Amino acid sequence: QVQLVESGGGLVQPGGSLRLSCAASGSIFSINAMGWFRQAPGEQRELVATVVTNDGTTDYADSVKGRFTISRDNAKRTVYLQMNSLKPEDTAVYYCNLKGSLLPITPTRNYWGQGTQVTVSS
Repeated sequence: QVQLVESGGGLVQPGGSLRLSCAASGSIFSINAMGWFRQAPGEQRELVATVVTNDGTTDYADSVKGRFTISRDNAKRTVYLQMNSLKPEDTAVYYCNLKGSLLPITPTRNYWGQGTQVTVSS
């Protein structure tokens, strides 16, 4: 079983910053990528940022590019999301995502954290 433990969410004023963390635990054979998705009320869940474990390749939603930075610590099996210049539109539940496999030579699948609330409001 894979567990994803998230932290760092909270309430912040527009223009402020937050740093989200997500640590993976459990019997994971390989982690291909980790990332963050978010879902605002009444909206679809959308990709925020992802990072490939092996080479560090990143991908960002256009709406956060230049403001958010994703990083990872492979030894700790942890992914971070540094969020700067936050806007009210960033308000959402942020979900940690892990793409990996539990056994060698098995297909990868997605695992999800429980979500952490980020609220940007004055």
